[in-house]
Amino acid sequence: MLFNFIKEKIEIGEIIIIDKVYEQCTYNAKGLVLNQLAFLTDKTFLKKSKTPYKTGTLFTPSPAKFLRILENQFVVTVQRKKITDVEFEVSKNKHLEDADIKQIILCLNLMKSEPDVYLVNEETAESNDNKLFKKIPAMCNELNIQCIALPKLLKIYEKDISVLFKK
Repeated sequence: MLFNFIKEKIEIGEIIIIDKVYEQCTYNAKGLVLNQLAFLTDKTFLKKSKTPYKTGTLFTPSPAKFLRILENQFVVTVQRKKITDVEFEVSKNKHLEDADIKQIILCLNLMKSEPDVYLVNEETAESNDNKLFKKIPAMCNELNIQCIALPKLLKIYEKDISVLFKK
């Protein structure tokens, strides 16, 4: 039942899987997600649901403002001080093409017309393992994007689904 619920939400566009995340699903954990959710490899389903969502031409609503925020508020200052300006520019440009930022940019665009936009993510906002940029929940907090974990999403939809666990 949960399987069908997720499939239906993807099919009607309530759950969006972007190309960068889909790509990660093909090699993370030996493709476990795609193996378990077989419909995500069904070409007919993918075409009908427009999955994965293509992010190649996705831009932020205010590109200059977003870049300033990325450079000033999303950077882990301690890590920034360890690299040159050239290294920072290379890392920033790479990060702008990463799944994390593409998800955030999509949310910013969707929020212009949709009141309830959630970015579902399992990260915590704390420490980022010596990475240059903050984690998704911290960035979402700065941008007023609702970032939630999967259990909270299921709670939001609890009236639409019923799940029974066997002992």
